[in-house]
Amino acid sequence: MSVHEALHAFLRRHEIEYRTVQHGPTLTSADSAKARGEELKVGGKALVVKTGGDFRLFVLSAACALDSAALKRHFGVKKTRFADAAELDRLTGLVPGSVPPFGRPILPLDLFVDPSVLANEQIAFNSGLLTESIIMSVSDYVRVAQPTVLAFGRTAGE
Repeated sequence: MSVHEALHAFLRRHEIEYRTVQHGPTLTSADSAKARGEELKVGGKALVVKTGGDFRLFVLSAACALDSAALKRHFGVKKTRFADAAELDRLTGLVPGSVPPFGRPILPLDLFVDPSVLANEQIAFNSGLLTESIIMSVSDYVRVAQPTVLAFGRTAGE
């Protein structure tokens, strides 16, 4: 079962109300927000990052940037880096830009969410495809995704 199919099945199994938006391929958060007709800040930017020896999934508002110094401090590591396309494929079977903001059981990664996501009523994200987005309530997202909340976002441009 693909990540896309597993995600839809998971949301249906948990009786989550959501809507989908079909769109052309989107590679950036800004392109996705435009295609969805949503504000940039509603987008959940899902980043697979290697912290020390482990890959983890970090989700923040698409209007924010990752604060790698915060991750280094929290995990007590000297280095962090984004997964490259080959690593992302090996870990998730996905291409950059298509990663949904879900760890286990959808993706085999520990899930961390920045408070910038929780500041919104909704979260929008690509569903394992570059051509489909899901929009759902943040409260439902937190209930079923069960992330660890950790501050690692900063206002873009800081």
